[in-house]
Amino acid sequence: MTRTGDDHQAAGTGPWWWARWRSAVLDVGLALVSAAECGAEGVPFAREAGVPAAVGVVFGVLAGSVLLVRRRWPIAVVLVAIAVTPARMGLLLGVVGLYTLAACELPRRVIGALAGMSFLGTMIVTFVRVGQETARGDFTVGNWFVPFAAVTTSIGLTAPPLLLGLYAGARRRLMESLRERADSLERELQLLAERAEERAEWARSEERTRIAREMHDVVAHRVSLMVVHAAALQAVARKDPEKAVRNAALVADMGRQALTELREMLGVLRSSDGGQSARRERAAVPAPAPAPAQESVVPAAVGKAAAVAVASGSGDARAGEGPSLAELEELVGQSAAAGMTVDLSVEGEARSYGREIEQTAYRVVQEALTNVHKHAAGAKTHVRLAHRGSEIAMQVENEPPPEPASAESAGLPSGGNGLVGMRERVVALGGVFVSGPTEAGGFKVSAVIPASS
Repeated sequence: MTRTGDDHQAAGTGPWWWARWRSAVLDVGLALVSAAECGAEGVPFAREAGVPAAVGVVFGVLAGSVLLVRRRWPIAVVLVAIAVTPARMGLLLGVVGLYTLAACELPRRVIGALAGMSFLGTMIVTFVRVGQETARGDFTVGNWFVPFAAVTTSIGLTAPPLLLGLYAGARRRLMESLRERADSLERELQLLAERAEERAEWARSEERTRIAREMHDVVAHRVSLMVVHAAALQAVARKDPEKAVRNAALVADMGRQALTELREMLGVLRSSDGGQSARRERAAVPAPAPAPAQESVVPAAVGKAAAVAVASGSGDARAGEGPSLAELEELVGQSAAAGMTVDLSVEGEARSYGREIEQTAYRVVQEALTNVHKHAAGAKTHVRLAHRGSEIAMQVENEPPPEPASAESAGLPSGGNGLVGMRERVVALGGVFVSGPTEAGGFKVSAVIPASS
């Protein structure tokens, strides 16, 4: 199994300059064989040179042992092999030295120069030796044999180890390059995985924010109106049963509309069929807790009228993919029915927009009216909608409430997310959102959305 990265670096546990113990054992074995060969060839060399045989043996052993450092100093090994070529020793030393030289990371000109020197040295020595033997008459051949033997011997002792070394070096460099590319790819994949996780976390966060915004827009307005109507119902239940009946019907209608919009949104989020989802929703709705005895004394006519209103309106749930600008007048009418003095003015020729644009415009007006119910109950409110050439603009402005403490009387809590949600919706479509108090003491919400978003 091949190693990459840090595992490959950790594999260099051999002694001294060897990366692995296996390489050290191989070099020691080659050095011993080369020393034995050169030592044996040192005997005839000493006899021809006229020196003691022991000197020739020692010289040969020392020369052959140079192969031990072939990986660290390959040039020195080749130079020693060239130097001992006239002594007719160091065959293994020269072959292994050339192979190591060609396989190592050295400039091509250095390898070519040393290989040429080895080739010439071997050719000259072979030419001289074969010429001497031919002159002594050891064998009779033509004059062509001497140069032929010199050239072929030189090529045979130089070309194979040189070519094999070049191949081994190129293969090793290729493997190192592939290993580096594998390490780089592994790091890139890890980085991509981290970025994908970050994007997934960002997407989850954005989806949670979007769902929270949708839930806020769907529930806050309807429930705020229900609270206002319920407070009015509680106030007039004993005095004016007819008005209490109307308020009860309005509360029921608000509840049905809120449930309808919740079902539409939950239907997108759930993967199960609508019947099972509806049954689960009905099963999950807790039964209302009984009211205290002193507050439950409501005329029977009011209760019956409320029940009839709920039953008669149970099938009026709106179907569709969400609110649109066509329902804006109904939205304003609901606020007016809750006691708010509100007027609606529309400028320009009405036309259809994209679903997201109409939903966003509707939600902005809806949330602005909800804020008026919460913080400025009883204040006169102006809703303006303008259809322009390349954009649609809306503005909800309320005057100061008649009583400063009127916002507290309804007991409507505020989560502080309404303006943030409106801004997020409008900016997501490339629009502009502005909100803030007016000089007269009221509050104004304005938004402009491109028509081609």
